[in-house]
Amino acid sequence: MASLRIELKRVYEAPSKADGVRILVERLWPRGPSKANAALDHRIRDIAPTADLRTWFGHRPEHWDESRRRYRLEPTENRVAVDDLRKLCVGQAVTFVFTACDT
Repeated sequence: MASLRIELKRVYEAPSKADGVRILVERLWPRGPSKANAALDHRIRDIAPTADLRTWFGHRPEHWDESRRRYRLEPTENRVAVDDLRKLCVGQAVTFVFTACDT
C-alpha cells in the first residue's frame, strides 16, 4: 500500500497550499464559512459519524472511547464512501477538514 500523509485542520483555520487536497469530512455543513472560503476540493458526508452516533456522543469526553469503537463499525455500512476517500488520499498530500473545537 502506498504511504499516506493526512493532516487534520479545522475549517475555521486559513487554507494553505501545504494542505494539498482539502476534504470536508463532516455530515453537516459548518456554521460560518462559505464554500468559497472553506476552499474545499471534496466533501464526503458519508464518511462522518451518523446523526445517531453524533447525538449519542454529545461531545462528552467520557463517551470518547465508546464513540470511537462505534464509529469504526459504521464505515462497513458505507464501503463506497470509504473507498472513494482512500482513492483521493493515495499519492498526494491530503487534509481532512472538520468543525469540532476539540482536536
